[in-house]
Amino acid sequence: MFKRYMKERMSWILLFIFLQILAALIIYIDSAISLKPFLYYSFLSLIIFLGFFMIRFQKETKFYKAMEERKDNLDLTSIPEPESPFEEIVESCMVRQTESFKKEYTQNRILLEQEKDDLLSWIHEVKTPLTAMHLMIDRLEDHQIRASLTYEWLRIHLLLDQQLHQKRIPFMENDLYIEKTNVEEIIFSEIRSLQTWCIQKGIGFGVELAETKVLTDAKWLSFIIRQILTNAVKYSEESDILISSYIRDNRTILQIQDFGRGINQKDLPRIFEKGFTSTVNHRDKAATGMGLYLAKKASEHLKIQILAESEPGNGTTVLLIFPKRNEFVSITGM
Repeated sequence: MFKRYMKERMSWILLFIFLQILAALIIYIDSAISLKPFLYYSFLSLIIFLGFFMIRFQKETKFYKAMEERKDNLDLTSIPEPESPFEEIVESCMVRQTESFKKEYTQNRILLEQEKDDLLSWIHEVKTPLTAMHLMIDRLEDHQIRASLTYEWLRIHLLLDQQLHQKRIPFMENDLYIEKTNVEEIIFSEIRSLQTWCIQKGIGFGVELAETKVLTDAKWLSFIIRQILTNAVKYSEESDILISSYIRDNRTILQIQDFGRGINQKDLPRIFEKGFTSTVNHRDKAATGMGLYLAKKASEHLKIQILAESEPGNGTTVLLIFPKRNEFVSITGM
């Protein structure tokens, strides 16, 4: 702060030096003036200037030190009390700008909430004709057409499901219900929902769970597993997807392994980024880059760690590492 104050008041320092040089120049020109009074005057003025400079430093930087230490928030009470006209101008501008920002923020928040509610309402309305469409598809006698239509129906259903959960994730804390959850039931439920797609692609499942109970939210865990399984099926052909669970370091680990095309090593660190698809398969129009991103966001709220290992051509392994029981204190408040 002192260096910045010196830089701010450099004009004062230069003015003082200039006056000393001017006085020395006058004494040099006018020999009638003795050198001793000048030295006494210079020493005295230097002491007075240094004292004045330090007093002004303490007084003028008090407000700005408080501003620098102030947290970045919209609390106007944290703005220090101004003690000079210029400080009053700064405080007045900050108050006006903060009030304006808070007003705009409130308006945008209301619009965002309204947009979210409208979209959620639209998604729920669309689900009704989708359900009716699925019933009509099931009545078709041509198995090939029925399989093709079911696949396209499933794509629409999964995209709507992603959109629905994407809008709910920012408010996920209000929707959590942590309880002992049967992972096996969730896995088989998600496999059944993808059954037609898997049959079409010749994909089977091998499930071997040493641990079937975890402490989590069943609905959001279903969503996370759904995204991982969807990705595994999407990028696999005529192979099996192996699902297993085990205990390591008092943590339950759920492993989902596919034998599809795999992920390039330079893409692996970025697969959980929003909108990221691939730097290798640019023509993959089926990818949205949202599934794993949303799964990662949801898992953070559940304190579940997601890790991915992959090798191009040999498939991908995704690990869901569940937290210990005492780590749920921050979620449930227990």
